[in-house]
Amino acid sequence: MTAAIGIVGTGAVGQAVGSVLVTAGVGRQLLIAGRTPQQAAALADDLADLRAATGSPVRPAVAEVPDLRQCAAVVVTVRASFFNARATDVRMAGAQANTPLLRSLAGQLAGYEGTVLMVTNPVDLMTRLFAEESGCARVFGIGSSLDTARYRLTLARLLDVPLRAVRGHVIGEHGDAAVVCASSTTVNGHPLPVPLQQVRDELAHRPGRISSGIGRTKHGPAGAVLQALRLALGLEDGFTELSAPHGGGFLGIPLRFTQGRPLPCMPPLDEAEARQLKAAHVKLRDAYAVVRGIPTQPLPAGSNP
Repeated sequence: MTAAIGIVGTGAVGQAVGSVLVTAGVGRQLLIAGRTPQQAAALADDLADLRAATGSPVRPAVAEVPDLRQCAAVVVTVRASFFNARATDVRMAGAQANTPLLRSLAGQLAGYEGTVLMVTNPVDLMTRLFAEESGCARVFGIGSSLDTARYRLTLARLLDVPLRAVRGHVIGEHGDAAVVCASSTTVNGHPLPVPLQQVRDELAHRPGRISSGIGRTKHGPAGAVLQALRLALGLEDGFTELSAPHGGGFLGIPLRFTQGRPLPCMPPLDEAEARQLKAAHVKLRDAYAVVRGIPTQPLPAGSNP
C-alpha cells in the first residue's frame, strides 16, 4: 500500500477527494494542507470520523505544504476566491486569479519527485504552469478524464446501451475547445455514428447544471482523481485521459499506464478532429502566454500538435 497521499486545498473538491481516498483505502496516510491550519484540522477530523465508520486503513492528518514531499502523490485542489461572471469559457476565468497560488505552491514543492495531480482550473494551463515552475517531472491534470467519463455516460444514455459497452475519448482542452473523438468511438467493439450535437450540448451544459444545483462539481472530479492515482502509483494498469506534455504544450491526451509509467496513446483522428485539436493547442498556447507574460508566436506551417 502507498505510504501517503497529500491534498492541497480543503474546499468542496478537496473534501470530495479526501472522502473518496479514505473510502477506497488508498494510502496509509492522507496529509491535508489547507488555507489555514484550522480548515485542514477540521477536514482531517471529519475524514477521521469517516475512517472510523468504514474501517478504512487511511489515517488523515494535518500538514504544511513542505511536509507533502514525503508523499507518493500530491493532489492540488486549491482555488482563489474570485467572482466568475463568464458565460463561455467559464474555466478560463480562473487563470489570472489562480496563477499566484500555483506559483507559490510550485516554489514550495520545487523538485518534488512524486506524482502531482492538478485539479485547479483552468487545469491544462495550471498543470503546465506548475510543471514548468516547480521542475517536477510527473505532473498531470485532471480534466479530459472527466470529460471522457461524461461522454461515455451521455452516449450510453442516448444509445440505450450499458456504460461498459462504450469506448471513446475526449481530448484537447478541458473546456470549450474539447475534442470529441467520435471517429474512433465504438460500442460493443463496433464503430457507429455519434449524435455529436447532442453530445456536445450535454458536455457543455452538464457542469453548469451540477454547479447551479449543488454549488460545485466535486464528486466527478474526485472519481477522476482516484482513477488517475491508482494508475500513476502503479496500483493497477490501464488507460485514462490526462493533461500532459504534447506538441510543445499541455493537452488532455490518452495515456496508458503500466506499473505507473505513462505512455501516450493518441487515437486516430479524422480531419475535423485534427483541426479541432490544433485549435485547442493554439488556444491553450496563447492563453498560457498571457499567464506567463510571453508574446505569442504563430504555429509553424504544417505543425501537428
